[in-house]
Amino acid sequence: MKKVRVLVVDDSAIVREILARELSKEPGIEVVGVAPDPYVARDMIVNLEPDVITLDVEMPRMDGLTFLRRLMKHHPLPVIIVSSLTEEGGELALEALDLGAVEVMCKPGASYTIGDVGVQLAEKIQAAARVRVSPRNGERPAPRPRGRALTRTTHKIVAIGASTGGTQALQDVLTALPANAPGTLIVQHMPEHFTRSFANRLNELCAVEVREAESGDTVTPGRVYIAPGNHHMLLSRSGAVYEVVVKEGPLVSHHRPSVDVLFKSVARFAGRNAVGVIMTGMGRDGAEGLKEMKESGASTIAQDEASCVVFGMPKEAIALGAADHVVPLKSIPDKILELV
Repeated sequence: MKKVRVLVVDDSAIVREILARELSKEPGIEVVGVAPDPYVARDMIVNLEPDVITLDVEMPRMDGLTFLRRLMKHHPLPVIIVSSLTEEGGELALEALDLGAVEVMCKPGASYTIGDVGVQLAEKIQAAARVRVSPRNGERPAPRPRGRALTRTTHKIVAIGASTGGTQALQDVLTALPANAPGTLIVQHMPEHFTRSFANRLNELCAVEVREAESGDTVTPGRVYIAPGNHHMLLSRSGAVYEVVVKEGPLVSHHRPSVDVLFKSVARFAGRNAVGVIMTGMGRDGAEGLKEMKESGASTIAQDEASCVVFGMPKEAIALGAADHVVPLKSIPDKILELV
């Protein structure tokens, strides 16, 4: 199998050394070069023709966002942002996703140990290599028009899971939902702090209220909760009230937060009162959980292959027979509202 050729771009010599060393241990990865700044990276891209680039966003001479904007306009390539674990880093990483980056990840020593870096980053690189990257003009995509209000409120639960490509896909779905849409729980594979920045940005764009979840939050119409990075999120029930539980725990399906953890809790506590949605992403996290939701009586949706950035998670769910409906991204909001 042809190895994925990777260029590492970071101003820290230590980070470049760690990433190059750990990635070189992976049989499907070839590190073709390391660059300390975008100017060196530009020449190496022309000479080495990498398949994927890992990119820091905070660098001297030219910041990573400026470089990414130019790269996506003139020479688009799959880019994975490897950033510091800070609130500011989260905002910058989200802006990078808007500009065309396909994934974000924390630098070693943040939420990942050095031993984790090679495996997790290699998985993201393998997924990124399959992404079809189109030229961008450097402008943030405009959100879709907000949907009309439901004729009556509903106390059904919507649970959504996504990974690679999910940040933009979730924006497309949530900006199309009305202000009194069903209470919604979302697992998007992202590191902590990045999820808070992501929730804050969505809250500015959507008619629904979007927050990073905290234990004890009540799930009611018009509210959307994003699972905090590095924590699992579950649905619970106290009498007639649905509540959020956020907790630590081991990785499930190689992830924390895990879509399977969310979906299985929704199957248990909401059953046929729920709608499950699995969207673009690598791997199989959420497939088993969506199947449990369907078996409990919930309606289930999978994003179709043509509209996925990576057709991994939906493909696995469809193969298990877990999806009642397979629809393109643009049809998911209407399908959710139809089912509730």
